[in-house]
Amino acid sequence: MTGSNSPNGRSQRHTLGGMARPAHYDDAGLRIDKYVVGPFDNNVYVLRCTRTGEAALVDAANEHDLLLDISRATNVRRVLTTHGHFDHIQAVGAMRDAGIDVAVAPGDASMLPSYDLLVEDGAVFEVGELRVQAVHTPGHTAGSTCFLVEGHPVLLSGDTLFPGGPGNTSLPGADFGTIIRSIDERLFTLPAETLVLPGHGLDTTIGNERPHLDEWVERGW
Repeated sequence: MTGSNSPNGRSQRHTLGGMARPAHYDDAGLRIDKYVVGPFDNNVYVLRCTRTGEAALVDAANEHDLLLDISRATNVRRVLTTHGHFDHIQAVGAMRDAGIDVAVAPGDASMLPSYDLLVEDGAVFEVGELRVQAVHTPGHTAGSTCFLVEGHPVLLSGDTLFPGGPGNTSLPGADFGTIIRSIDERLFTLPAETLVLPGHGLDTTIGNERPHLDEWVERGW
């Protein structure tokens, strides 16, 4: 049911729409395609309702020409932004210029060059018949937001949760205690089988990461 990360994920970047390759995740009306873009190897995800053909893109990170081609091929109508760090928003202007709405949490809105919608905690976005819920998880940034696909064991975690620990909290505006609380109280309450799709690197699951929380607290990062 879940797709695996390709060992050469960057070679997938020029396959438009995810139509000529296996989905990263494919189950009961939901298809997720993953693209790796830019100098920081950012993960960009296209969430597509296979029943209606509508789609949303998570993080307009970089390589705007590619993301626009993908968006046209997959009927992307909205960008959901996990947070406002520059490596996750380089294609925002181009997406908006193409008529695609960009959504971001209020806490990070000032970090974007422009946007269309503010994402409040608990907001639900409809993507065809899919429902995608915003989960506010501050710590990496004030407005960091994860996106949970309702009815599917899938969480798009941005830079809040990775295999092996939380996102970087050494940057200005970040706070380790806050991100730990966000992970513990907002994410580790999800079922163990929930697939975590982070903003960089490989997938993990809530069940894989939850037992290590005390280790992360002890090491301090």
